[in-house]
Amino acid sequence: MELSARKREILRRVVEEYVATGEPVGSRALVERAAMQVSPSTVRSELAELESLGLLTHPHTSAGRVPTEAGYRLYAEELVDTLEGRPGALDVDLRSMRDEVEDALRTTTESLSRTTRLLALVSAPSLETATIRHVEVLALQPASVMVVVITSAGGVTKRVFRLDAPADPGLLTWASDYLNDRLVGERLGTSAVRRRLEAPDLEPRERAFLGIVAPALLRIGAEEGTQVYVGGAAGLLEEARAEELEATMRLLELLERRAAVLELVSEALEPRRPVVHVGPALEGGQLHEVSLVGATYGIRTTPLGAVGLIGPLRMDYEKAIRTVRAAAFELSRFVEDVYEEV
Repeated sequence: MELSARKREILRRVVEEYVATGEPVGSRALVERAAMQVSPSTVRSELAELESLGLLTHPHTSAGRVPTEAGYRLYAEELVDTLEGRPGALDVDLRSMRDEVEDALRTTTESLSRTTRLLALVSAPSLETATIRHVEVLALQPASVMVVVITSAGGVTKRVFRLDAPADPGLLTWASDYLNDRLVGERLGTSAVRRRLEAPDLEPRERAFLGIVAPALLRIGAEEGTQVYVGGAAGLLEEARAEELEATMRLLELLERRAAVLELVSEALEPRRPVVHVGPALEGGQLHEVSLVGATYGIRTTPLGAVGLIGPLRMDYEKAIRTVRAAAFELSRFVEDVYEEV
């Protein structure tokens, strides 16, 4: 939407004043508190035009204006473009966690919600994005074996397989050695893993055994799905104003369903820059009266997961954007160390 510089400034000041006070913003308040160098009558005229464009509205009991979803959206989009450069520091130290990815994601979620008093979502890297760090093939019973896979993300998965006959201990030892020698550093579920499991130079009994345990290395990522950490629900409820309570309760009800959480997090999956979704899309429709601020983290140009903050339309967008950028930056540094350390 093409707006004059003065209209953009007035819209920005209305949003920021309303976020700060929760009260409709009038022309006199803008001139006095925002120190605008124009007359109240000029501001009133500009406010009326912004309202006609659908960017502002006013409660029938007040002469002041409040932003609409479209007004918040335009304000937030411009704000994203201005907040560039290296993100600030997040109040969390992930370096001491080494390869404990779950702890790092959980700690980041808690820090996000504590800092902003908004609902925080952090999605974990899927197992399919992790590389294989170590494999163990163990005998549980004579005809039952367990395959343990440790990934570069610090995840440990276990699968039990039942055989038609007692396993040869020598074959299990060979399988552990072979899988570690050929698969360490490869990503779970890739064609490279499949080729090594079906190598033509293997003996028939070796290839047959690897065919039995192959699901532990080929399908487990898809079966486990993506884990999402959620924090700050209590804080979101405490901060909600009366007019925001219905939307907040509807959001919390949706978050009880895993699919809805994943869909919200996927809104943030746009590499290289934060995103703001005012009234984000969810389950085929829009979730009105709430906003999502998100950013991705990952290795170089490969996104592995997302960091998101969800709250009412009347949120501190600048703080939310700065916070998710800082969190995404810290998580990117953390996962680079973990995933590169094979």
